[in-house]
Amino acid sequence: MSLSTKPLNSGSSKPDVKEPGNRQEASQDELAQVSPVLRHLSRHLVRQLGMLSGACGQLPLTPVQAHTLLELGQQDLSIKELSSLLNIDKSNASRAVSHLVKKQLAQTKANPRDNRCLQVSLTPAGHKMLKQLDNQQDNQFADILAQLAPSEVTQLEASLRCYNKAITKAKSQQGVVIRPLQAADDAGLAAVIRAVSAEYGLTPDKGYSVADPTLDHLSRQYGQPGSRYWVIEKQQQLLGGAGIAPLPGEKGVCELQKMYFMPALRGLGLSRRLALQCLSFAREQGYKACYLETTKLLPEALGLYASLGFTVLPKPLGNTGHSACEIPMLLTL
Repeated sequence: MSLSTKPLNSGSSKPDVKEPGNRQEASQDELAQVSPVLRHLSRHLVRQLGMLSGACGQLPLTPVQAHTLLELGQQDLSIKELSSLLNIDKSNASRAVSHLVKKQLAQTKANPRDNRCLQVSLTPAGHKMLKQLDNQQDNQFADILAQLAPSEVTQLEASLRCYNKAITKAKSQQGVVIRPLQAADDAGLAAVIRAVSAEYGLTPDKGYSVADPTLDHLSRQYGQPGSRYWVIEKQQQLLGGAGIAPLPGEKGVCELQKMYFMPALRGLGLSRRLALQCLSFAREQGYKACYLETTKLLPEALGLYASLGFTVLPKPLGNTGHSACEIPMLLTL
């Protein structure tokens, strides 16, 4: 896979967009502007690395066959396992294996754990080809990294890890809908908040927000200026949400409120995604800081807020009306 020496904008013109500001997070409008640039760079990266080529560099392998060889070099795998690892359908994985078998680079045998499927492994010739592939790719990336300062290499690795994680999270969130709260959602949202609160022992008698008198009519509260609430649906079932509203008694400060998720939504990265959406809205509304109150009973939430840049305050701000959440936190927007 040889690298092209053509300029970045070869083949298609680079979208002309304004770079986002230097704030901690970009606004939704800025993200919409950056999206075409990221798509352009991703396309160009795939082309530069030869992933659209019929051959993997100087070796008699297609890119899919090369990726298959690399995975089989780690361990013997079934077609289903290869399909999952390579993010391709089973027919394409099976086709890649068939070509490797014909080239005597791989072999199949009955899976000792399941006679209904085959186990694929490398032959001695396959291991030899894998070594050539590793050498070729190591040399290619050594040439690439030689163009960068050590600090740029570190930055590149961190950015690619972040990008890869975001892609994985986005894929896991397919089928999930995030939309503004409507009056028809009030009953369903109240049920979610009560269920999650009970799960963690945040009962009304202890002074938590589940005791709010507005809980059954939240669409009215978040329909006020400077406020917004989003719900999350999966398979047309309301399963969570979060919102932003002004913090009483603190001008220019908003509060991140009522972030609740049913178990079906957890572990998908949706809490971070929705929190970022709330913070983006807060910035667009002109708020200077975002406040929240939480409790040690919610360790996952504490970790999320810290990762977003929230810091613990020595004492509460404003007048939230809640006395049980003992950890006040603030983020400068």
